[in-house]
Amino acid sequence: MGKFSVLMSVYKNENPVFFQAAMESVLNQTVRPDEIILIRDGVVPQVMQEVINKYIGDVRLFTYIPLEKNEGLGNALRIGVEKARNELIARMDTDDIAVKERFALELQAFEDDPDLAVVGGQIEEFTFDTEHPIGKRAVPLNHQDIIQFSKIRNPFNHMSVMFRRSQVLRAGNYQHLQYAEDYYLWCRMALYGCKFCNLPETLVYARVGSETYRRRGGYQHFKSWYKLEKFKLRHHLTNFMQYTMTLTICFVVQVLIPNVLRGWLFQKYARKPV
Repeated sequence: MGKFSVLMSVYKNENPVFFQAAMESVLNQTVRPDEIILIRDGVVPQVMQEVINKYIGDVRLFTYIPLEKNEGLGNALRIGVEKARNELIARMDTDDIAVKERFALELQAFEDDPDLAVVGGQIEEFTFDTEHPIGKRAVPLNHQDIIQFSKIRNPFNHMSVMFRRSQVLRAGNYQHLQYAEDYYLWCRMALYGCKFCNLPETLVYARVGSETYRRRGGYQHFKSWYKLEKFKLRHHLTNFMQYTMTLTICFVVQVLIPNVLRGWLFQKYARKPV
């Protein structure tokens, strides 16, 4: 199987214990990356910096890019894609846990279909440990279903994807759109005719909590979704009825309801039982 990079971004609010668990899940894969790109998005607390320093000493494996100022995830990932030395890049969040076979399964998918630009998979969400997941975010598998699904919702679990660097750069790379950088990228890649797929297997255990649902709410979150939906409508990635329905739901869920109720709604209607 070919070489590939893993792209991660860490910032000041990350939990160093969760970060270490995420990093160990990357290092203990059945197929290991030959490069891990770690973007430090602004200065982090000393305890986090100490954990970072523990890993980046292996300069053959780690490409460490410390940014002095936090400019957001989209900017950090843009830099990481530009600096990557491999064509295939896997995204990984710094508080999630990758299953041991994740990278092997994704590499096999690219080997089976060289036309693929993005491969993702299913995720199971957990609060305390991966043995007791609380829900599953299921996404469609084949290209046509992914395109159809993207008219209303994000068709990929971002922390699970592996993609071709050249195709991401052709679509303009990651760009700043707070809380929706990845969805915006998939939409632009779709316009360029990129081929997508999701695997049926769970590839990542995603950590969730009250902070997760807080980030999915608020007027700033809605503003980003509004910009994204306008882009989709303008480029015929959705229609006016879907555009209106999506923005109405987003406004209610992201702006009008409290975090506790938002979390319940996500678990009840946007997740499947495990």
